[in-house]
Amino acid sequence: MSQTFIPEQYQPASNLLEGKTILVTGAGDGIGRAAAESYAAHGATIILVGRTVAKLEAVYDAIEAASGAQPAIFPLDLASATEQQCQELAEALEQNFGQLDGLLHNASVLGERRPIESASYKAWQEVMQVNVNSQFLLTRYLLPLLQQAASASIIFTSSGVGRRGKAYWGAYAVSKFATEGFMQVLASELENTSKVRVNTINPGATNTAMRRAAYPAETPTDNPTPAEIMPLYLYLMGEDSAGVTGQAFNAQG
Repeated sequence: MSQTFIPEQYQPASNLLEGKTILVTGAGDGIGRAAAESYAAHGATIILVGRTVAKLEAVYDAIEAASGAQPAIFPLDLASATEQQCQELAEALEQNFGQLDGLLHNASVLGERRPIESASYKAWQEVMQVNVNSQFLLTRYLLPLLQQAASASIIFTSSGVGRRGKAYWGAYAVSKFATEGFMQVLASELENTSKVRVNTINPGATNTAMRRAAYPAETPTDNPTPAEIMPLYLYLMGEDSAGVTGQAFNAQG
């Protein structure tokens, strides 16, 4: 059962994330960038992970210009990320930060929009690598750092088609069903033995590059901007959601 979040009913404190270190994947654009900047504005030190260094540097500069804590950049292409690279990332974070208070799995790829019977196996594999396999690797190696925190949050990014399948959404929909299952399994494993909470967010229709690619006939400005759906991202990352785990949230109605 998914839960709808009502942004107007949540007012985060300005220092909600003060002293926390949070890693955001796909941080160079769209929802990932909005989350990184919003988390930084509420006091967090942000680890910016993505494949395009120039985009990550632009977010880095924006955070510094807004007087946020100095972020860190870790370039990583999740389409080709290896176990060794994820392990090295975890080791670097442990050396530099000691622990991790939050992990936002935001990065995803859309893949093909076509019937299963004509789908490309290569495209299928690419979607599963970014949307599922890389999430497992990062979670696997970052979990010890999250467990070092007094209280930590993992947020996975889902989709409406990851809760009810739709024709022609193929690998993307299946990957989001897998994401929901991953969240449920991990939340169940950690519920009684850890202070790490685990939830999913379905952002809903948002004015992002992925949404524009999926729905080219839409008027993009009819959908909210990534910044407008940040209340839920703040709620689940901050201590106001302590004890909330294993839940599937909708950022919009």
